[in-house]
Amino acid sequence: MPGGTSNTSVWNVGLRYGWILTRPHGPGFLNGRFEYAVDAVPVFLVFQRYNTAYGAGVNPLGLKWDFAARGRIEPYFELNGGTLFTSYEVPAGTSSVNFTSAAALGVHLLGEKHAFSLEVRYMHISNAGLSSPNPGINTVQVRVGVGKFFGH
Repeated sequence: MPGGTSNTSVWNVGLRYGWILTRPHGPGFLNGRFEYAVDAVPVFLVFQRYNTAYGAGVNPLGLKWDFAARGRIEPYFELNGGTLFTSYEVPAGTSSVNFTSAAALGVHLLGEKHAFSLEVRYMHISNAGLSSPNPGINTVQVRVGVGKFFGH
């Protein structure tokens, strides 16, 4: 695959802590709040043709727009980025230190003290030129989450 890697998939589990930074504002359907989040990803598996790379990562940059809730449904858009460290080179023959960038579109299903989320996420994994070649990995993920509100 030109400029990318094929026959590769990922699976991960992480924790997130987010801070709502603004009150609701914006026109019409864009009305919402800005949130900053940090992710710890203690389990990140990359299934490659010749091996499975086990890894962990951190995403210190999480920028999220939570659109105004419509009843118990709150849509959101997110951009984030971070670093991924793996037991094998990802993709094979490149580097075991990579960077991730992602964009997601999702929805929170709000409860009194908890929320469930469902999203579709595009993620790019690349060594950003730390080694050559640098083909990168592009994935489309479906993610499910469970959240708890603090200070609520």
